Amino acid sequence: MSALLLDDITCTFISRDDPAARYTAVRNASIAVGEGEFVSVVGPTGCGKSTLLNVAAGLLQPSSGDCKVFGKTLEGINSHAGYLFQTESLMPWRRALDNVIAGLQFRGVPKEEAVPRGEEWLARVGLAGFGGRYPHQLSGGQRKRVALAQCLILDPKIILMDEPFSALDVQTRQLMENELLELWAADRKSVLFITHDLEEAIALSDRVIVLSAGPETHPIGEFAIDLPRPRDVSEVRLTPRFLELHEKIWHAMKEEVLKGYRQQLKA
Repeated sequence: MSALLLDDITCTFISRDDPAARYTAVRNASIAVGEGEFVSVVGPTGCGKSTLLNVAAGLLQPSSGDCKVFGKTLEGINSHAGYLFQTESLMPWRRALDNVIAGLQFRGVPKEEAVPRGEEWLARVGLAGFGGRYPHQLSGGQRKRVALAQCLILDPKIILMDEPFSALDVQTRQLMENELLELWAADRKSVLFITHDLEEAIALSDRVIVLSAGPETHPIGEFAIDLPRPRDVSEVRLTPRFLELHEKIWHAMKEEVLKGYRQQLKA
């Protein structure tokens, strides 16, 4: 049984300007994530990757198809999932520690219990002693660490990640990727990771799924990543097997990336 199954998903939207017009972002797309598996989805910009992630989170009802979580059809918000967004998700008026424990407090956990758990998670992401700082007093990488702690403190069984490190510089990004792998290896959550960066996808994942260019995006390839773990993302990129996988997957997605680029030029 999969932890998460997107089964034959189609998402069609109605135009605000013309109610008679329809746009099908995703058509007949199926993606499965096993328990403890790290799966990345790559594809051209604007192809519908985030649409599929929002279906998995229960934030978007598909036009057809079924989303199943541990074998049960998802109805409403996916309570088994934590969602790490691409954009800034911290509350600027709350200090780092207060941001980390916000989800616990929303669930009714007493503050005297939530605070030590929050401090523990700040330490786990390398921010011990930073709990009193506001988001604007933290670097981009530090804010991402706070957001990661905010997500993981709730102990979700599934983690949904939408290009979470795309805004970071290369060095900080690789540090965050290694920290993510270390945290993931501790308890092996099921991860669905959206990225447009093929190198990132290969370095992190057990499997990489390639989507076609939109509209009507759908999977066109699925690749097992047989690189040994544990991994250092900067070192693994230099190995012959990584280069072989990169060439193989890029060959499968190159034409779709060019197609997506041409579509953007026409828009």
